[in-house]
Amino acid sequence: MSDFIDQAQARIRAAHANGTPLRIRGGGSKDFFGGERVGDVLDTAGHSGVISYDPSELVLTVKAGTPLREVEATLAAAGQCLPFEPPHFGSAATVGGCVASGLSGPRRPYAGAVRDYLLGVTLIDGRGESLRFGGQVMKNVAGFDTFRLQAGAMGTLGLITEVSFKVLPRPEADETRVFASSAAEAIATMNKLAGQPLPLAAAVHRDGQLTLRLAGNPAAVSAALAKLGGDPLVDAASFWTSIREQTHPFFAGEAPLWRLSVKPTAPPLAADGIDELIDWGGGQRWLRTTLPVDAVRALAAQHGGHATAHRGVDRQHAFQPPSAAVMALHRRLKATFDPAGILNRGRLYPDF
Repeated sequence: MSDFIDQAQARIRAAHANGTPLRIRGGGSKDFFGGERVGDVLDTAGHSGVISYDPSELVLTVKAGTPLREVEATLAAAGQCLPFEPPHFGSAATVGGCVASGLSGPRRPYAGAVRDYLLGVTLIDGRGESLRFGGQVMKNVAGFDTFRLQAGAMGTLGLITEVSFKVLPRPEADETRVFASSAAEAIATMNKLAGQPLPLAAAVHRDGQLTLRLAGNPAAVSAALAKLGGDPLVDAASFWTSIREQTHPFFAGEAPLWRLSVKPTAPPLAADGIDELIDWGGGQRWLRTTLPVDAVRALAAQHGGHATAHRGVDRQHAFQPPSAAVMALHRRLKATFDPAGILNRGRLYPDF
């Protein structure tokens, strides 16, 4: 067992005994995300390195403090990738933060989310016990998929120490085309194309322009381009990076930024006081608005979804509380993994 694990277990056991909150932190690139940061920092950044990687088996196991950029460079050297394209939001982003935040990039509707590529997770729970869930093989299905609960849990269920991912080959062909389109036309087009056998990899609408990305087998991509037409996008890689990393001009400025998960068929939400970028083929809406929290959440609910305050909103409103029944399940899980409530207190919900 490493010195880091020994020291982390000792700190968590002491905190559990004293009821002292701990704030888990990797590279700090996502410190802005989620609820209030409470407690003494438990830093994972030094717990870094690839534990095992077998390109032929499409399995990678790494320590949670490993920089995400190093993981992606290792995979790229073997012609492979994390298909969910996790956002970094800074060069210090770590694997643990990638999993804990549960965030995925523009390819998510077509390739899957973080949780879909998790094979196993090792963590230290709120009692200081080291636990292993899942495995390092894609067919490991024994028991409940407890490890997938860590994706998006914001560190409230344990300190992640190791992660095993399923990885995939990088697409051989990757092309982007743009089309002049209103928001309503773009939503209709994206939903129509989603039901067709096309190698879609991303679909975004902004400023009267629908941008489609196609990736995969060269023959399939070529056939799709011939069918769809459109104009090539100059420096497409930079465009998709700007969407993933929120460096696109839409994300600039101080206006509150909301992420709404809605039905892909939901109509455009832009209106007086609301600016919108449509992502994930219509299923994710980024809104810049100063509307009250309740109004934004009501808008999301009206279209079959929920709203997350991403930036510029009081942190206690970061995540929309689930139904009473779902919250009861959350609390039971929290009590099981962290009975004293010391880990990332308030990061997911104010009293959680």
